[in-house]
Amino acid sequence: MTAPVIDIRDLSTRFGEVWIHRHLNLQVEQGDVVALVGGSGSGKTTLLRQIIGLLHPTLGDIRLFGEPLFGGGVHREQALRRRFGVLFQHGALFSAFNVFDNVAFPLRELGCFDEAMIHDLVMLKLSMVELLPRHARLMPAELSGGMVKRVALARALALEPELLLLDEPTAGLDPDRSDSFVRLVRQLDKELGLTVVLVTHDLDTLAALESRVAVLAEQHILALGSIEEIMAVDHPFIRNFFLSDRSRRALETH
Repeated sequence: MTAPVIDIRDLSTRFGEVWIHRHLNLQVEQGDVVALVGGSGSGKTTLLRQIIGLLHPTLGDIRLFGEPLFGGGVHREQALRRRFGVLFQHGALFSAFNVFDNVAFPLRELGCFDEAMIHDLVMLKLSMVELLPRHARLMPAELSGGMVKRVALARALALEPELLLLDEPTAGLDPDRSDSFVRLVRQLDKELGLTVVLVTHDLDTLAALESRVAVLAEQHILALGSIEEIMAVDHPFIRNFFLSDRSRRALETH
């Protein structure tokens, strides 16, 4: 039996005297698209940062592809981290690098490719996110919000990851650019066979990606399932998030 791509067991997180997570469990299988939702301050981004190894949980275990995220030496951890790509909420592009060098950065850090190969790979990734060769020369300050997201996505895909993690991927985008970006993620997911986990508060994004939903509330994963299954759970956050008039209108359009 194949191990889950993400397997979080009995995770607890404390900052000072404040507990953010308590006894949290989450399993994400290969090929899943899972949207992580929760109220402000519920610990969604903290959990994402723990999954990618930027933060250590206070207690509990995180495994990716059946392997512990931490321990076993630097080389083992680096090899594991090359199997996932991350798109941070605001893109997190290097402001002093142009588009080409931003996407090339993880390829150069890996140290396995010459510059000719890096050039070809960068141009391939830019084309995958529907950017043109001329965009490679632009600086981040010259990009629209939608283009920043696409460049950040190209960089996240640079090392051919199996797992893609997205933090509020459509935040700050107008509806048209948001819809366009979601269509792009759906297309790449189908073409590349990715496993995708995204943090989002946007119901349009959640519905359009046809994702399963993990609800983070009361310091743990309260429910995990389809949108229909989640909406059947009687809980104040779920009622407010999914069953308001605005929420129903958003879901009915998809």
